[in-house]
Order: sequence, then structure tokens, then C-alpha cells
Amino acid sequence: MSKNTPQAIRGTQDIFGAEAEAFAFVVETFERVRRLYRFRRVEMPAFEKTEVFARSLGETTDVVSKEMYSFEDRGGDSLTLRPEFTAGIARAFLTNGWQQYAPLKVATHGPLFRYERPQKGRYRQFHQIDAEVIGAAEPQADVELLAMADQLLKELGIHDVTLHLNTLGDGESREAWRAALVDYFRAVKDQLSEESQERLEKNPLRILDSKDARDKPFLADAPKIDAFLSEEASAFFAAVTSGLDAAGVKWVRAESLVRGLDYYRHTAFEFIPDEGSASAAALGSQSTVLGGGRYDGLLESLGGAPTPAVGWAAGIERLAMLVGAREDEPLEAMVLVEDDAGLSAAFSLLADLRNGGVVAEIMATGSPKKRYDKAVKQQPQHILRVGADGYYGFAGGELAPKLSEILTSRS
Repeated sequence: MSKNTPQAIRGTQDIFGAEAEAFAFVVETFERVRRLYRFRRVEMPAFEKTEVFARSLGETTDVVSKEMYSFEDRGGDSLTLRPEFTAGIARAFLTNGWQQYAPLKVATHGPLFRYERPQKGRYRQFHQIDAEVIGAAEPQADVELLAMADQLLKELGIHDVTLHLNTLGDGESREAWRAALVDYFRAVKDQLSEESQERLEKNPLRILDSKDARDKPFLADAPKIDAFLSEEASAFFAAVTSGLDAAGVKWVRAESLVRGLDYYRHTAFEFIPDEGSASAAALGSQSTVLGGGRYDGLLESLGGAPTPAVGWAAGIERLAMLVGAREDEPLEAMVLVEDDAGLSAAFSLLADLRNGGVVAEIMATGSPKKRYDKAVKQQPQHILRVGADGYYGFAGGELAPKLSEILTSRS
């Protein structure tokens, strides 16, 4: 390769081979499951006006202040490549008149962009699947979204993860809890990490999920949300947990699981690999597989009427890392053309195989020996030989009943 050959941008990836197949499997499974739950497919712009994300994510958050790819277009407008899906979907709900479809159940997937330090399973251009319910205030919407996420993970073959669940209460409950946390942490402010000292006045809930060793001694005795829940908020959370139990979704309470932005309410959740599991080993420190929550105040922050909403997102790259080998690999065959006079017969055989659901490819270049060597190198389940007189035999693998049926019908 020449030194003048352009290199890939740091934090991006070229996905190929088995990794690309795992990526596609995640997307295909997501599309199938979202249809089972009657979520409508939406396609969103890759960039929005910067204010959409600044107002929805908060000016002081790391995403807005440090990680967004923002630029000025030729018309002088400040635009930003989307760092997440929810804000754009909320904007579209307001500007496109989608209120008429409320409660609106939508799902999408695609690339997102954040300027952050690349690490395992995290890139500057990364991909997510996303599901949202907008306009539903009932806890049943939370249950349905979580049941959908649980089914998706199971159908992907990811069984060693557990739903971690918490409540942030309603607005009244959250504000009372926030005030108690400020009082508690202010008393030990000088002993907290620099990051938590900064968060104390702006975003005290985020101190609860700090991983800094200096903060951990103070977390266990910090005020808990349950002491501040209103009757309505307590009933809401009880309805969510009972609904999950009825749906067969296993969960554990995670009192330190929070969302820092003020518009988050009630349910907050993450699916996290079980300790010591294969998924935990595969992901390392990037532990969350899928996460989300209820954001009843977001649409109001974008200029809309108060609108309840709940959603989740998951990184496709992380899910693909966990998928691995699958038991439902499709039946496949390589059609080896040993004599060019058999090309027509080979194409006819290929059509029959593919119409019968068999993954099939043709090998018809080079000398007969090179053709065979190339075919073997591809490691197909079966190699079907075609000569001047047409198909005449196979080599390698155990001939599956379906493949045998197709071949028999041709004789």
C-alpha cells in the first residue's frame, strides 16, 4: 500500500466478513421483532439544527459541550450530526404533526456521531437501534418497551444479561430527592472527586453512578428515591414491575441507576451482563447492552406541549460482539463448474438452489484444480460439481434433506 493512500478516520470502522454478518443479523432481528410489536419504521435526518440537541441534551452535558460534530453550513446555520435518535424523533413529532398518531410507536436504526475517545465497542461513528413510544402516559407503555427489548435480546441469543430497573419518580418526587442529595453531598464536598464536586450543583443525581473510588464510601448512605416518592409515582413503578413479572421479564432493582437531565421521569433501565458471564468478558468496561427510560419533559423543552414519552436504544456494534456463532446458520452450497461447457447447467442449478432457500455461489474461474482449491478455501457446507453434462455429484459435508430434495427434483 502506498504511503499516499488515504487512511480511515480514527474512530470509524470498515465492517467485513463475520463481523458484518453479525451486524446484519442484529438489524434483521430488530426489524422482525419491532414488527411483532407494531412499531412503525421511521427514517431520520443524519443532521439537525444544533439547537435540537443542545436543548434536548442540555448545554452543560459532555455530549453537547465536548462530543458533538457541529458545523456551519453555507447558509450560516449551525448544524450537528446526530449524536442520538431521541431528540430528532421528538422534533419530528412536533413539526410533522405526528401528534395525530399518538400514542406513536416508532423504531429506527442507523449511524450516530460523537467525538469521544475510541475504545472497545465504542466508535466516533457508531450505530444504534432505537424504539420510542410518544404520547403514552400509562406504565403499560414502559412494560411493552421492556418486553420488546427482552425478547430482542433473547432472539439474538443473548441470555446472560439482566434488566436493572429504577424509578426517578414524578417531578415532585424527583425535586425533593434532588434537594436531599445536594444537602447530603454538600456536607462531604471536599472529599468527593473533582467531577462529582462539579456535578453537585448542576447534576447531583449523576454522583450516584460515579465509579471514582473517592466517591464510593458516600454512595451507600446517600438518600434513596423511595423515601421521596409520591403515592402516584409509587403506584406507577408498582404497575411497571407487576407488568414485567406478568410478561416474564426478569429484573433487579438498581437504586443507583439514574438519568441526570431534568426531563427524565419514572422508569430508568439498563440491560447489563451478569457478573462473570461471557457477555461481561466480551464487553469489558462497556457494560450496558441496552438502556433507556421515560422522558416526559423532553418535548416541552423543544417548544411542544407536555407530552409523555419513553424509549430505549442499543449499540449495534456491542450487540454484534455478543451474537457470535449462531445455531440457525443457513444451508449453503458452492457450485463448482469443472468444465465451462456446463455453465448454463450451473446457472440453472444456482437458480433452483436459491429459490429453495439455499445460500449458493458459483466458482467458474481458473483451471479446474484452482477452481476446486478456491471452492474448498471458502469452506462451504457442500460443493456441488457441474461438468459438461451438467450436475453430477457433490463433495464435502453431509447432504442436508432440503438440499437432497432440490437435487432429486432435478434428476
